[in-house]
Amino acid sequence: MKKPHLPLVDNDQAVHDMLASNSLGTFFGVSQKVLDQVWHELTAADGNSVTYVSMEIGAERDVFHPIKSRLERLEITDSTDPVLDQFIKKFLHGAEKLPNYSGGLGVLAGDTLKSFADSRIPALAITLLYRKGYFSQLVDSRLGQIAWTSEWRPEETPSLYLLRDPDHPDHPLVIEVPFSDGHDRNSVAHAQVWLKMEVNSTLDFFVPQILLDYSIPSSPEWIRAAADHLYDSSSERTKAIQRRLLGAGIVPVMEALGVTSKTIHLNEQHGVVVVLHLIARELFATVGPGYATLATDEDIIRAADKVAGRVVYTIHTPVKAGHDRFNRDLYAELGHAFCQRTLRLLARDKEQPQVYNFTELAMRVNRATNSVSRLHKEVTRNQFPEYAAKISAITNGVHHLTWISDAKAELYDSFAELKGWRDDPSAFANAKLLLASNRFRAYFEQAWQQDTRRLIDYVNGMLVEHRNQMQETWIDPPNYLSYLEEGERDLSPEALTIGFARRFSTYKRADLIFEDLDTLAKIIVQIGRPVNFIFAGKAHPADEPGKSLIKLLLDYQKDLYLKSNGLARLVFIPGYDMQIAKMMVAGVHAWLNNPKRPLEASGTSGMKAAMNGVPNISIMDGWWVEGYHEGKTGWKFGYEGPVDAESLSESPAALLYAEDSASFYNLFPEILTAFNEPALRDGYLDKCIMNLVLNCPIFNTHRMAAEYLDRYAITLDRKTAERIQRFRALYDSDPEFSARR
Repeated sequence: MKKPHLPLVDNDQAVHDMLASNSLGTFFGVSQKVLDQVWHELTAADGNSVTYVSMEIGAERDVFHPIKSRLERLEITDSTDPVLDQFIKKFLHGAEKLPNYSGGLGVLAGDTLKSFADSRIPALAITLLYRKGYFSQLVDSRLGQIAWTSEWRPEETPSLYLLRDPDHPDHPLVIEVPFSDGHDRNSVAHAQVWLKMEVNSTLDFFVPQILLDYSIPSSPEWIRAAADHLYDSSSERTKAIQRRLLGAGIVPVMEALGVTSKTIHLNEQHGVVVVLHLIARELFATVGPGYATLATDEDIIRAADKVAGRVVYTIHTPVKAGHDRFNRDLYAELGHAFCQRTLRLLARDKEQPQVYNFTELAMRVNRATNSVSRLHKEVTRNQFPEYAAKISAITNGVHHLTWISDAKAELYDSFAELKGWRDDPSAFANAKLLLASNRFRAYFEQAWQQDTRRLIDYVNGMLVEHRNQMQETWIDPPNYLSYLEEGERDLSPEALTIGFARRFSTYKRADLIFEDLDTLAKIIVQIGRPVNFIFAGKAHPADEPGKSLIKLLLDYQKDLYLKSNGLARLVFIPGYDMQIAKMMVAGVHAWLNNPKRPLEASGTSGMKAAMNGVPNISIMDGWWVEGYHEGKTGWKFGYEGPVDAESLSESPAALLYAEDSASFYNLFPEILTAFNEPALRDGYLDKCIMNLVLNCPIFNTHRMAAEYLDRYAITLDRKTAERIQRFRALYDSDPEFSARR
């Protein structure tokens, strides 16, 4: 297969053009022209940009690294310029991990910013920097998941820059974030400001990601402790402080940087405290300095309505645990008396009058709310009927350049029918022309085999490593296969390999297909072909039911192996991260998703598999309702009933294990046979190619970003607007919304 054409470049000039500076520091990866252009757009008086706020942002270099790729392609390894030489070595050999995310929400945020950069959308992102990240996962066969802390060093991470104070260049830029309590006693938190550059693949645009780092000596100890871990829920107070650190830091850091965005996009409600600060500023302007005592309830409501005009809100979950609720007495310790008054007006909880409901606040104070799939729109309107008129759907996507494997990317580059796929995902629709191409089908199989071999080699190596570690540590190998001898232990890349990887939460039902091991094993034995089940994912350290699901999977391994006469091999990969995810979504032969419908708002892991032509086996929930295409791209099973109060129940008795597992067992022989029987193999490959045709043009963040622009109301230059319109034409998540525009 041919490589993509690359233009000739003067290496010396190219590397010098990758260095730029301004009053905030010196940066590597873009030219001075690009740096100046981006900051000019973000600081322009017209506010024609968007500030995107997310509690977590996942964008690690080991899955997408355009600057490193440019250096490697040009074979640049050093420079006589000491500043350039330091940057080159850091980007070539520096840390690949940036553990500032927990899972799907953060990865989606990172994918979104990459597509903003690819599409040249003027945007800035704000999040927190967690010195101890989320948590690192060990898994022991006896104990299950073990959480441990591993600190990382942002100073050593390529593409992360500690910004300088423009007025005092020898000092880092530090912002002040005021805190007060119900008695209006004041304290101040301080955060130093980091910047991560989300650079596009051509290095001619980037989106700045701002990370607020509260773990500095000038912040009170209780602030530093709350900022250490992502989603620290060791106490309700710590959780509330952490949300406040994000929301209260937004306006101060925007002002410190001179960012003028008129639109603030809340990716979930974690940063919604920003609206309280915006309301206070509006009242200061309209009522005066004494607004805290002079403003009437009507004044506050009017100010909230004015502030709502600046806010776009994406809600990601129908699950109650995903909505922040804080006891009123507790929150009085963290906020000014006027803050409590505003919350009593705008954050009432219909079920629990003694708490503030921050999802209610976010639903109330915005100009546009969007769900993350069509079905999720129905669910959200069911939960918040009073806001139904402004709830629309924007189905999630994934950044195709991040999640398509190297082998598949080389394949796609080799066929003229897919020309331009890197820049424009609509090119994948032309894969329909390749359905009858024996050459494409053969090359697709070869690329798929490469990806599968890479995944299986990783798993087999892990099994050996865990066996060896058994002699050196107290950790018992998490996989039964590690105890077997060589020859019995290894997974075969020829076996049907089914992947499952996501957060271990009870409604996602990770153990569903193992509900009846006897039935599952009997199916496999009757067909007589091997099956690999590869699972990965983390449960929040405080989620005991989620952790018990991991332990259940470990306990099933031996029984399934023995009952299937060694044909079925269930493996759990610890330490799930973006690199493991990319290896899995490309290397498996089918992707499994079995949440309780309709509790999976969207789900994006299956979209990543689709980008690699891997069919899904899924409950009709979230994105799969839109991606199933009457069976052309994979298989469905399980309950498909209406959205009602019973279907939204998360109680163990309402999780439909017996019904949905039985549905899977009815379907599974068809899948196993279709994969293994030569006469049916073409039909299996048809589903793979139809994923390229039908799902790749839809479920990408380029299209998603274009739909968000309908809510942002910002003006783009002609060339960018035409590009966005091409992406917008790929799919309409919400025809009802479009008809109203």
